[in-house]
Amino acid sequence: DQPIIALAWGVLTGGLAQLLFQIPFLRKIKKLPQLTKETHPQVSVLKKRLIPALFGVGASQINLLLDMVLASFLITGSISWLYYANRLFEFPIALLGVTLATASLPSLSKYFINKEMKKFKKTIDTNLKIAIILGLPATVALILLAQPLLSTLFQYDAFSNTDVTQSALALTAYAIGLLGFIFIKILASVFFAQGDTKTPVKVGVIAIVVNIVFNLILIIPFQHLGLALATSISALTNAGLLYFYLHQSNRYKITKSLLLLSLKVFVATIIMAFVLFLLQTNNQVWFDSNLLQRVQMLATNIVLAVIIYFVTLFFLKVKLR
Repeated sequence: DQPIIALAWGVLTGGLAQLLFQIPFLRKIKKLPQLTKETHPQVSVLKKRLIPALFGVGASQINLLLDMVLASFLITGSISWLYYANRLFEFPIALLGVTLATASLPSLSKYFINKEMKKFKKTIDTNLKIAIILGLPATVALILLAQPLLSTLFQYDAFSNTDVTQSALALTAYAIGLLGFIFIKILASVFFAQGDTKTPVKVGVIAIVVNIVFNLILIIPFQHLGLALATSISALTNAGLLYFYLHQSNRYKITKSLLLLSLKVFVATIIMAFVLFLLQTNNQVWFDSNLLQRVQMLATNIVLAVIIYFVTLFFLKVKLR
């Protein structure tokens, strides 16, 4: 009777499948968790750090929630435009930021405890390099392909041309802060590896205040676009402050190799962007095309962009290993 309920059941079923999928592999390596009445001394430490840690990395999610609340006061459709843009925007954050932070946290913790600071700093440096190599072109691609992506994925039945255009504006604004969001995940994990949950919380509070201030400044002239821009400004502020405190405490400083890599990635991204710009077609072409045609055009753009980007990195002697 209400087809949207099927989507909710899909999320629940998918979550259960993800959980159950891990069980046979955990049993194979004899690491399946067992419930017990016994406790470990570190559990109390975990409890003390859990809430601050959640708040530290969750400031971005709080900002996005605030966007939705404020969008409810704008014209009809504003919440949906932000939501659809956010779905696409969250994808590279999950693939890069969350993955790098999760995978490197045990190593960072081990190096810090063993006082192997060279390895500790090198791990941070490697994470940031991977984030820049994949995050910068992703940022540009989201901006230049915002309309084609939204049109291909969502523009069917009730999703109109106006919805695509307005969602694309929000996605472009969110994409500006993409590297900031990715860096937040990576840099916050550095503090957590050292048992410092207070600094990310302090920075998170500042980021939320920045988001609120810019929301109020930008919402009237730019509507939902202003809300997305405020979120990006907040994320860049958050990432910048996290790095500032790491630099100030001499826990990590940007290396020459990272700066050189960033320059090469920037050049490769500019060339990729130029190619994507040349491949762009009139928005009406996307609006008038069917699903298969949209997928073919989008796939062509993406594949060519990826090839151009990595070939350029090869000629610039960027060693991806």
